Amino acid sequence: MRRLFPVTDLTAADDRGEWSLDALADAYAYPDTDGPWLRANMVSTLDGAAQHDGRSQPISCASDMRIFGTLRGLADVVIAGAETVRLEGYRPARAREAFAAGRVAAGQGPAPAVAVVSGSLDLDFSLPLFVSPLVPTLVLTGAGAPPDRIAAARSAGAEVVLAGEGSRVDPARAVRELAARGHRRLLTEGGPRLLGQFVAAGVLDEMCLTLAPMLTAGDAQRIAGGPSVAVPERFALASVLEEAGFLFSRYRRI
Repeated sequence: MRRLFPVTDLTAADDRGEWSLDALADAYAYPDTDGPWLRANMVSTLDGAAQHDGRSQPISCASDMRIFGTLRGLADVVIAGAETVRLEGYRPARAREAFAAGRVAAGQGPAPAVAVVSGSLDLDFSLPLFVSPLVPTLVLTGAGAPPDRIAAARSAGAEVVLAGEGSRVDPARAVRELAARGHRRLLTEGGPRLLGQFVAAGVLDEMCLTLAPMLTAGDAQRIAGGPSVAVPERFALASVLEEAGFLFSRYRRI
């Protein structure tokens, strides 16, 4: 792996094979801010597909998965939409020795919590994600969610967080509710519909995007879906890493 941007005196020394997890953690460290910081991590092909055959794994690579693991290792909470949880077969986040010391120093628990966004709560609460996580899973839903489904989530051990009216979850309120519970380092892994909601609400602070050197054609989703914003929001390039043609970029809100 090599660093393409920013260019520094150490850039040439970066091109020495696989980066350590410590080096990746330094490269992707969260900024020191008073409030919450929401970053997204997504992968896309050259022609804009965010998945192939309904999953992101076919357009990923080993280094992308190392960065995926690093971003999880740095986060307080991982936010995912219900459809992504179902399609990707989400399991509880696990504690990893490589990040243990850093998490202790940052005042974090052994692993990030997983927060599932669902208005209908049409979820299988018997899955390990809900009944046997290392840290309790959160379920973000609206005040009008079916009472029996709220009860089922709580019975499974999940923490239900009301973050909207009716059956709709308000993205900005979701960020505030998570921050109020001590989760300031936020990571969303999608899917595209959820990311589109965060973008439309203007609460996304950082985009970590892997560009895969692949073409898939077809009608796969983009990394963000839903209605377009009235005025496109400008982000600034923070860093770019490269390996085997894959580009690992990071953009931050200006």
